[in-house]
Amino acid sequence: MFPINLDLARLAVVLVGDGRATLNRLKQLDDDGATHVTVYSENPESALVDQAGDRLHRYLPNSADINAAAVMFVADLAAEKSAELATMARAVGTIVNVEDVKDYCDFHSPARMVRGDLMVTVSTNGASPRLAGRIRRAIENWLLPNWAERLDELAAQRARWQASGADMQKLIRLTDDYIDRRGWL
Repeated sequence: MFPINLDLARLAVVLVGDGRATLNRLKQLDDDGATHVTVYSENPESALVDQAGDRLHRYLPNSADINAAAVMFVADLAAEKSAELATMARAVGTIVNVEDVKDYCDFHSPARMVRGDLMVTVSTNGASPRLAGRIRRAIENWLLPNWAERLDELAAQRARWQASGADMQKLIRLTDDYIDRRGWL
């Protein structure tokens, strides 16, 4: 697996499913600023209907629907429907994640902890999402909320160093010294 962070404000996302896991994924996408989300559900729970609003289509997507997206998430569906959707996604070049079915996934969503622009992720490559979540909670206890301000402070300082002509090697040395003098790590 190769870790990346996707800007879902720029990419079209398809979300397919009927139940609680689909609703949770939609809330996460909305909270993360995904702006182009289309939801497909043959039998959506009422809470999913409410959260999806006019983004909801009450049928499963076809290959053209999937092709219109860069990313597809699938949850709460029977194995055969999930397999069919994953196959369609791969055929049209859309990356896919089928919740809790590692064989159908092109990527996994890591457990993550966010402090402002600082994001720490933990992944078990789908082997044990629960373990990843527990490790994330342990990291949250160590990386207190003030890390958001620390990163903002360091980013402003880094911009000043860059403006004064610091090259990459000097930026590395200055950053390490800045962190060490403050005892952050």
